[in-house]
Amino acid sequence: MPSFDQVQSTFILQNNAPVDVFMGLSANEMHHLLYDSFGDKSPIQFQEQIDNNTLDKIPIFRILEDYLKILQRETFIKLTPLGALPKKVMVELYSKGYLPDDIIEAGITKLSREEDCISIRSARFAAELARLVKKVNGKLSLTKTALKLLETNNRVQLFKLFFQAFTQKFSWSYNDLYPEEPIGQLGWGFSLILLDKFGDHPQTVKFYADKYAKAFPVLLDIFESEHFSREDHFFRCYGIRSFDRFFYWFGLVSVEKKKEILNLENDTFQKTELIKQLFKLDI
Repeated sequence: MPSFDQVQSTFILQNNAPVDVFMGLSANEMHHLLYDSFGDKSPIQFQEQIDNNTLDKIPIFRILEDYLKILQRETFIKLTPLGALPKKVMVELYSKGYLPDDIIEAGITKLSREEDCISIRSARFAAELARLVKKVNGKLSLTKTALKLLETNNRVQLFKLFFQAFTQKFSWSYNDLYPEEPIGQLGWGFSLILLDKFGDHPQTVKFYADKYAKAFPVLLDIFESEHFSREDHFFRCYGIRSFDRFFYWFGLVSVEKKKEILNLENDTFQKTELIKQLFKLDI
């Protein structure tokens, strides 16, 4: 009978062995990637130096900065009776053109409410979760942390706080009608590794969704439908959350659109230089 030390050694070796469906990451590395994404043992880290030119290329971060500057200018923003940003703030932010909305640009709807532009709405909620903005008695204002970072022009720390809140605290499912389970958001770092590994050439979302599903097969079981296969539902949910929004909003992909609105089957995505400029990937 093997001793306890022998069993423990075997267990440690197994957990540290490369796993094919994890793109060569071990079970331990995947655990750190999922649950301590920027911890010392995670294969993803922020770059030590991130310059202003890089930050200027991140559309949703530019929205965040302008939003914080509006709060700095106005001292506070009074929310609507429904708890949303007022139209004038939405119009000012949208007019910058950082992330044009397909539906608004196509003339299907007009920007009249916060929910008409989910990128701005997402930036707003992530800012609160990052403790850059506080809400008291129906009014939004900057926290001491945000004021200090703005006064010292510490854009890198602003970005890090915002990015971590967006990936770890803000629920991506809030923006769609798919299940609340964290498809795409769970293992966002793994998707980033996939994009870095295969993104030199244009690829469809399905290419990445298939690899993500092999790493997290239990997520396929969430979907049931009489009209579409669970694979089709999974692909669309993962694609919208991870590529159409997360990667694109943060400037990590360029996209060649060959689609009808919200039908990304034939779109192709390619990684941008921002992946290397923002992150160190140890794989």
